[in-house]
Amino acid sequence: MKYLTLLIGSLLFLFNTALAQVAEKKMQRINAGIYTPFFKTETGKPIKVSEFWLDETAVTNLEFLEFVKANPNWSRSKVNRLFADTNYLRHWETDFEIGEENKDIYNSPVVYVSWFAAKAYCKWKGKRLPTVAEWELAGNAPPKNQKISSITEYLIDWYKKPTQERLPNIKSTYCNTYGLYDMHGLVWEWTFDFNSYVSNGDSRVTKEDDRLLFCAAAPLNVKDRSDYAAFLRFGYRGSLKGNYCISGLGFRCAK
Repeated sequence: MKYLTLLIGSLLFLFNTALAQVAEKKMQRINAGIYTPFFKTETGKPIKVSEFWLDETAVTNLEFLEFVKANPNWSRSKVNRLFADTNYLRHWETDFEIGEENKDIYNSPVVYVSWFAAKAYCKWKGKRLPTVAEWELAGNAPPKNQKISSITEYLIDWYKKPTQERLPNIKSTYCNTYGLYDMHGLVWEWTFDFNSYVSNGDSRVTKEDDRLLFCAAAPLNVKDRSDYAAFLRFGYRGSLKGNYCISGLGFRCAK
């Protein structure tokens, strides 16, 4: 009887663990709004952003592991180097193991992932990467029930700190009024059009030239030079290429 009880308990534990691993990430609805780009658009007009949904948190190592197991071509040893540089998932123990010594980062944002890998994950989940306009609109929401005297100073203070070797778990920084966690203060995040800017007044890029997505230079027609936090974000995005895998760069999905 004791053996049967232990067996049932073990099976329930494994079942609940499996459910937790495949549970769908909570998303928050972001109402339609107007986003004024940091860089001037060709029309000089603010961008209309349609209603969309955004993941409550960044994608974690455990969540990305499920994707890699289901899509072995995105494992560390098999990924095409055109789509991810040699740093891809370098912090994992093996292709399909984060590692026992890395238990503390299971629920930390996955990093060392390329734009291509992030895009593939989003597609696998039936979602997509957010555009810059969408991400900035959502990320500009103020903290919810938390006192941060100056969000700009908070951001600059975070930006100037080196990336932590072991990232904290998701939900370790503030939640904003949209119900989104860690939009700032934990990792940088990939966007669909990460180092280009939209010039047609629409928040969705439909016919962008690939050169705009992967060029290594950012536009210089800055709209507000006093917004140093935004300047740093756009400067960082502008230095990236699609196959880069960096220690402090993760992502979340939109739809």
